[in-house]
Amino acid sequence: MADSPKITSIFPKAALPGGEVELCLEGIRVHPEWGIKCRFNGLPARLTGASADRVLAVMPSGLEGVEAEIVVEGADCSATGSMMIGELWAEDLHMVGNPATDPKDGSLVVTRSGSRGQKLPVTLFRIRGRGLVEEIAADVLNPTGLAFSPTGKLVVTNRADGEVCEVTPMGEVVPIASGLGVATGIAYDRDGQLFVGDRGGQIHKVGQFGVSEPFAVLEPSVAAYHMAFGGDGRLFVTAPGLSSHDSVYAIDGAGFETRYFRGLGRPQGLAFDRSGNLYVAACFRGRRGVVRIFDDGLSAELVVAGANVVGLCFGKEGDLFVATADSVFRVPLGVKGAILGE
Repeated sequence: MADSPKITSIFPKAALPGGEVELCLEGIRVHPEWGIKCRFNGLPARLTGASADRVLAVMPSGLEGVEAEIVVEGADCSATGSMMIGELWAEDLHMVGNPATDPKDGSLVVTRSGSRGQKLPVTLFRIRGRGLVEEIAADVLNPTGLAFSPTGKLVVTNRADGEVCEVTPMGEVVPIASGLGVATGIAYDRDGQLFVGDRGGQIHKVGQFGVSEPFAVLEPSVAAYHMAFGGDGRLFVTAPGLSSHDSVYAIDGAGFETRYFRGLGRPQGLAFDRSGNLYVAACFRGRRGVVRIFDDGLSAELVVAGANVVGLCFGKEGDLFVATADSVFRVPLGVKGAILGE
């Protein structure tokens, strides 16, 4: 046995509750009766796999702060380490896509979308800080995709009615375009042109006076389309299916698509950081969370482990905000233990 038991590596470097973390060990002897135990900030973690040199642990709920101390206990010794954890920012939501960052003040806009056709009393919210959630008094049925225009206007897709609307600061809902199928994904290019994805398989280019025209055709999706423009001007799209080898598509200005990266399970929300790195909410090699795709489009790595991740965006200060089906977490990138590439 090694003189000094230790955790030699932690993968990935950040996690949300429910995310599976791999801990590589050195010098830990397995107890014949209870094997190995693992705790995050004192809370017991469920183990999905364990041996004398490796533990797969699911991060428990209820952790506070942005860093967790990890303790792995063996037969007669223990080892410690630390990792970044997502800080709960808001809960009791229903997200089906990316949150959106208001470029004016850095607040986040999120949804309580409801099932298709379900009318809820409040469907849009603004988050100004941890736990500081305000209702947006706007009547939008099933808001799905969220985006801010280059001039700072909030626009929302309504998948039940197949339309895209502007939500004014006073809460007025102004239809921009209709007849867009199951309108889900939404994005503006660098010239201020609006694009909307219909999960039935078509991407629409919305022009003046709400007139739309077909821009590209992809495979139909079992869930929402998700879209984001890269720094090279291409539109990046996910259309989650039932395969473990779904793709991220890149569409050029003429509407021609290529498979930018293949090998993701049910890829959903996606976003680019300030350096142009692409992050996707997806399952990769059997683990769910946030995946960073490298610039060549040939390789990827899980950087945040998490369950039920559906969307993400980057905040005004560069922090990563990750949305699960019912909550939003902040993963600060500028502190010790920052995720890959920072």
